[in-house]
Amino acid sequence: MEPQDSNFDAAVEAHDREIQKRKLDIWVGAEPTFTNRLSQNPEWLSDALGKTKYGYALGVLRRLKQQHANALILRTLGRQYANEDYPRWNLGLYQRRDGQPLAIGLPADPLISEHTATAQTLTDFWHQLQPLLDSEGWHARSFELQQPMGMRILLRIDQQPFDTDSQRDPRLGRPSIQDHPVPISGAEDDLASEGFYLVTLGMLADKQEPLRFHPCIEIPAFATVALFMDFLQRVAQAAQHSGLQSLIWRGFPPPVDEHIAWTTITPDPAVVEVNQAPASCVSEFLQSNRQLFALAAEESLAPYRLQYTGQISDSGGGGQFTLGGPDPLRSPFFKAPQLLPRLIRYLNNHPVLSYWFAPSYLGSYSQSPRADENVRESLSELGLALYHLSRVEHPEPEFIWRSLSPFLVDTSGNAHRSELNIEKLWNPYLPGRGCLGLVEFRAFRMSHDAESMTSIALLLRSIVAMLSERDVRPELVDWGSRLHDRFSLPFYLRQDLDQVLQELDDAGLHPGAAVTQRIGDDSSRLLGQIEFSGVRLEVSQALEFWPLLGDAATHTGGSRLVDASTSRLQVTLRATANPDAATDLRDWILMAASYRLSLRAEQHDNETVYVKGVRYRSFEPFAGLHPGIGAQGPIVLYLIGPAAETGLRITLHEWQPQRLPYDGLPVSVEQAKQRIYERFVVEQIRRAEFPPALAPPAGAQTDYCLDLRRC
Repeated sequence: MEPQDSNFDAAVEAHDREIQKRKLDIWVGAEPTFTNRLSQNPEWLSDALGKTKYGYALGVLRRLKQQHANALILRTLGRQYANEDYPRWNLGLYQRRDGQPLAIGLPADPLISEHTATAQTLTDFWHQLQPLLDSEGWHARSFELQQPMGMRILLRIDQQPFDTDSQRDPRLGRPSIQDHPVPISGAEDDLASEGFYLVTLGMLADKQEPLRFHPCIEIPAFATVALFMDFLQRVAQAAQHSGLQSLIWRGFPPPVDEHIAWTTITPDPAVVEVNQAPASCVSEFLQSNRQLFALAAEESLAPYRLQYTGQISDSGGGGQFTLGGPDPLRSPFFKAPQLLPRLIRYLNNHPVLSYWFAPSYLGSYSQSPRADENVRESLSELGLALYHLSRVEHPEPEFIWRSLSPFLVDTSGNAHRSELNIEKLWNPYLPGRGCLGLVEFRAFRMSHDAESMTSIALLLRSIVAMLSERDVRPELVDWGSRLHDRFSLPFYLRQDLDQVLQELDDAGLHPGAAVTQRIGDDSSRLLGQIEFSGVRLEVSQALEFWPLLGDAATHTGGSRLVDASTSRLQVTLRATANPDAATDLRDWILMAASYRLSLRAEQHDNETVYVKGVRYRSFEPFAGLHPGIGAQGPIVLYLIGPAAETGLRITLHEWQPQRLPYDGLPVSVEQAKQRIYERFVVEQIRRAEFPPALAPPAGAQTDYCLDLRRC
């Protein structure tokens, strides 16, 4: 673990004090994802499930439980997708936020319990539990079925005794919810919705060792935390009376409120995903993530992958953030009803928040498209929706959701795949979890450490705090082609980031130097740099927006196949020996593949910087657009001064320069960076060796980029 930065911690604490002073309740959660970066098996590259992922997740869960002695392990119902036969596994940690025990004497999960239990012990527990549940205003009836998990208890939590019809209900014989598919409408406990709670018990085979069996209890969908806590107390008493010390808890997800922390570990394509319990302040968020990142590393799981060429990519599962309140109706998005419209306009005005932190897959068909990356009509109608919403003085939560949800979707209408996901804001059509007052920010790659993740959480929380109190960007901007042409280049994103930080500073919410240093760090984008004759040339990885392959998508079961073969570079040139002579750089010649780049002169930190993007096809895909365009790498740049006899030839190789095989994946970030830099090959050559400087063909050069695919 890296040594902790006291300046960083102080900045986090100062932020929390400022938010508290303003009497704002803004809770923040995240979904960090971790991968086995050294594995080339499908479960760690593309698949959600596999042979080893469950074991890794259990390892993380075991270590988390050791840090939270009073938490309860629950193996509840996971997600299920259209191409999957059964719901995925879902491992959870349920605990009181004050650290006190849920109940004294609760039997522990076999993952951390040294005790074993027989079927007879479970039977004794069942007999002890029924009378404890049939008391103090509760009514309970026990019965047994000749099927797995056949020992059952039916509860009713009111003064009404059971009638004959309720005891004959065929739903009482339902199989385990985790052993059959989830309905398209979602997992619902229809018995619980009518006031009946069905508890089932049985011996369950160990998922990793099928010949071992453990006592298991499957819980219904309890309506409230108080009800569930009362149930746990009675279970603890029955366990003490029967001597049951080991028990698998599974079933429906448990109820949660501001007094409960519920963290889950689930499988997702290529990663193990941790859905963290939301934190009431960023200091708590930081400590939770420092612990989680350390535990994941101890299980040999990483928040990033290192490619053979040295490219440092995220884990593969993203790193989304969620903001809300201590409970749904105290969400900041309802306490300040105009907050969400302001936030939508603010993100539209500041593309840096969509692209600076995002993974490599960007654009209309990505996992987090912007509202203005949808069809043309959508932006105009969104503006109209925001206008009418601004005229409603006290909009209800559902009215806010209905007004904006049609626009926060991808091009297919998928509400989950949107830069701002509000499907859990106040969505009456999402059973059990649609009306939570939450907004998810999805345009974020997985952070590489707890401090970087916390920096983003603090930034988002600061923006929401600012917009809770005042509007900053009252109009939508129609960026048109500039959105991708200009903001594909890190230089312009950094300018936009500086503007965001200035607006926060004006609002008294500047994150502080220790935080902004991490937010603004783009060193991982640098591919190489060289100083020569008083100038410095830098080449960085820029962003690219990959298009959809429509025909290919229809032939792969509806999956969205995109053409990822186009890459974009950013080239910057600035004076080093004499900054006042920067204007003389206009006379320098900079070429990409023999085509002269028309550089843009921009100001940054009181100096002139010349900027241009270069697009090219880096490889030929097995299925892609433009079959007539071959791979155009390696890219060769030429740089020479106006009267110089010698200049530079810079070759950016896509692979090892001598085309030799790599000796396995990089073992460290340092080795990965070294592989990147060795692909940046610089040679000093005579002017006579330079090719003629060609003017790019018409249409190949935009205001911000040269597209070599058009040359």
